[in-house]
Amino acid sequence: MTIERTEPATDAAERAMLEGWLDYHRNTLAWKCEGLSDEQLRKASVEPSELSLMGLVRHMAEVERGWFRKVLTNEDAPPIYYSDEDRDGEFHLTEADTYQEAYATWQAEIETARRNAARFALDDLSEGRHRRTGEQFNLRWIYTHMIEEYARHNGHADLIRERLDGSTGD
Repeated sequence: MTIERTEPATDAAERAMLEGWLDYHRNTLAWKCEGLSDEQLRKASVEPSELSLMGLVRHMAEVERGWFRKVLTNEDAPPIYYSDEDRDGEFHLTEADTYQEAYATWQAEIETARRNAARFALDDLSEGRHRRTGEQFNLRWIYTHMIEEYARHNGHADLIRERLDGSTGD
């Protein structure tokens, strides 16, 4: 599979711009994982960190789930990979964990996020609240936060990928 990344049009309307940049960053993470084996995708960046490309994909599945299901629509969506006992479970990989499963789970969360977001205008407040602060967020804030979250982790992915096989690129 070849990942295609397209920047939004420079004159796009606000919603199209936000959704376009979010999809661009989603595709960037997938691109950074492209062509690697499960062993490479599980490989931690540098000790003592457990950060890996597969862990980042699993983390972003949790982040998509948290913002677009729990906060935006107030859905009761339990964690996929972490628990109260293991708050960083998405990064604690075993030989049994596969990219095929992580990628499919992440893509399913992205599709749910798109469906849920389609029901809201940018200024609409979320139906749920943040678990720690109790705040509601409008969809614009959630989109902006998700773009920031992906951009930050894509920077991590750049470094991990370069360490694995020397590949670089934006």
